[in-house]
Amino acid sequence: MLQLWSPQERYGLWRRLWLALAEAEQRLGVAIPDEALAQMRAHLDDIDFAAVSEYEHRFRHDVMAHVHAFGDVAPLAHPFIHLGATSAFVTDNTDLILMRRGLLLLRGKVRRVLRALAVFARDWRSEPTLGYTHLQPAQPTTVGKRATLWMQDLVLDLADIDHRVATLPCRGVKGTTGTQASFLELFEGDHGKVRELDRLVSASIGFAHSIPVSGQTYSRKLDAQVLSAVSGVAASAAKFSADIRMLQAFGEIEEPFEQHQIGSSAMAYKRNPMRSERIASLARFVGSLEPNANQTHSVQFFERTLDDSANRRLVVPESFLATDAILGLMENVASGLEVHPARIRRRLMDELPFMATEELIVRAVRAGGNRQEAHEKIRGYSIASARALKDGASHNDLLDRIAADETFEISRDELERAMDPKRFVGRAPEQVDEFLEEVISPLLGHDLDEAPLLEEVRV
Repeated sequence: MLQLWSPQERYGLWRRLWLALAEAEQRLGVAIPDEALAQMRAHLDDIDFAAVSEYEHRFRHDVMAHVHAFGDVAPLAHPFIHLGATSAFVTDNTDLILMRRGLLLLRGKVRRVLRALAVFARDWRSEPTLGYTHLQPAQPTTVGKRATLWMQDLVLDLADIDHRVATLPCRGVKGTTGTQASFLELFEGDHGKVRELDRLVSASIGFAHSIPVSGQTYSRKLDAQVLSAVSGVAASAAKFSADIRMLQAFGEIEEPFEQHQIGSSAMAYKRNPMRSERIASLARFVGSLEPNANQTHSVQFFERTLDDSANRRLVVPESFLATDAILGLMENVASGLEVHPARIRRRLMDELPFMATEELIVRAVRAGGNRQEAHEKIRGYSIASARALKDGASHNDLLDRIAADETFEISRDELERAMDPKRFVGRAPEQVDEFLEEVISPLLGHDLDEAPLLEEVRV
């Protein structure tokens, strides 16, 4: 990702765009010598950035600085470089190329994270754990089923990315204000040749189509759409990291922690969720950039204003770079999660008797009791047991209270047998199996047991 947004990559694409334009213009009748094109092809990547800097200092114009630096090494092409074009021909088409490639890079990393989470979900498909709604204990689920929720978000993100990659147009060859007037002049009023020029250049840079109409620039709404997909990935990662941070606080699941890693400079016992916290931090940064794109689009008056330029040079690359880093962290965490079943079961068993009360009410009625009376008794016992737990009781004694009430006619042993956590997880294990088989396997198309190639996580 760093290479993608590097000056070498960007300005190498500028030269390729100038070559594509010149080749198409020659094909349509402009008298550009073959040797001029050959010189351009021979110097697409040997950019003399010192010379560019000198030209830019003189001209105060980055595109013209590169035009002259390219012309220096391709002198026969110098008169034809940028012929009929405006600066947005190279800047905008390049940005669209880079964004599409960036989406594909993110797509590959999302798939790697999905692979890591799929292995985790499969391994822990049936491990009961306390579910939460409103951050309050709710019906049990399984560790693996919870992982599928993280995965589902990423699957939706992948669909967003794929849509943007498939539908993103290039700017094409539109001229100074989008009217193609300069190219109509170049081809002496031949509208067919101007349209064909746009088609040829678009195809040459790998796009099936260009945006149908533009001002000087392509609509900045395209940036907003792309950054929406990018920030969506960051948001999914942030949700994952928040869950992991809370689970680590509960002592149920922890992110990787290396042998000599130090959690705190003062508190030697600390094991901080550093990776998940960094995901959250970077995701908040990416999320703050998404609305910027819509704001920029909204003030591009008439055919364009230049207040987008400096802004976009920061916002677009940083969104991709930060999200790339997020996914590297997320894969690292997902590939090394440590699960503590004993702690999970202990926390679950503290709450499970409360969740079994509806079944106990049904049993009381089935035995001839009154539903409202059974409900009131169990409500009172539940409140008392919950308060006892908060006041320091070693375990949830709700079952003891119910067993001691002769009106329920339920023995302590019966109640214990009813407390098997696996009886309360519904179809969670089967949902994991179905999700992996029907959604993830077709999406990934490779063996889930393949060893991950993790990026190093550094402070």
